[in-house]
Amino acid sequence: MERIYTGKTKDVFKLEDGNFLLKFKDDVTGENGVFDPGANTVGLTIEGAGQAGLRLTKFFFEKLQEKGIHTHYVDANIAEATMTVKPANVFGKGLEVICRYRAVGSFLRRYGAYATDGQELDAFVEVTIKDDEREDPPITSDALDMLGILTKEEYAVLKEQTQKIGAVVKAEMAKKGLDLYDIKFEFGREQGTGTILLIDEISGGNMRAYKDGEYIEPLKLEQLMLAGE
Repeated sequence: MERIYTGKTKDVFKLEDGNFLLKFKDDVTGENGVFDPGANTVGLTIEGAGQAGLRLTKFFFEKLQEKGIHTHYVDANIAEATMTVKPANVFGKGLEVICRYRAVGSFLRRYGAYATDGQELDAFVEVTIKDDEREDPPITSDALDMLGILTKEEYAVLKEQTQKIGAVVKAEMAKKGLDLYDIKFEFGREQGTGTILLIDEISGGNMRAYKDGEYIEPLKLEQLMLAGE
């Protein structure tokens, strides 16, 4: 296999059949040893985080496939902490799409003059550019279109898919008594068809979840979500 990319939490390898292999790491994003799904740096390493993230990703991607939602998921090998995915091209140099149900994290840091901690938000969708040097700046649909990153029509699809996927994740978590505050997704265009697909992962490392008002860290989240599955 040819390694084509080394990321913060995953390495990417190209397979001979044209698909790709994602190798999940135990590294998670954060700062000063504190986990933060919105951070631009690896903040700490949690033993078992890679496999836990993959188990949750497999669970959610398979739920989405059952509902006919397009993803890049093919299959997963939990023991090896790897996931096989279909090839897709990211928008521009990569976008992150956040669905927010509560005012926390970077949203609260930016808009704290108007928002209160934990304030309810109506599945607010926010798009940021993946750019560590500029701290992943938010970008509007008009700017995305003007810069040739994606069209306004594609943005509408992106927003609709984000809210639809977020609703599925939120509902599944509610079955376990968990409250989803926010979640980060990535999307791309499927090679050959141009279909907009959910890519990357859905794990505790890219969301904030609470139970009875208490934050649940990624490994505990996986245990609570998959207990009895």
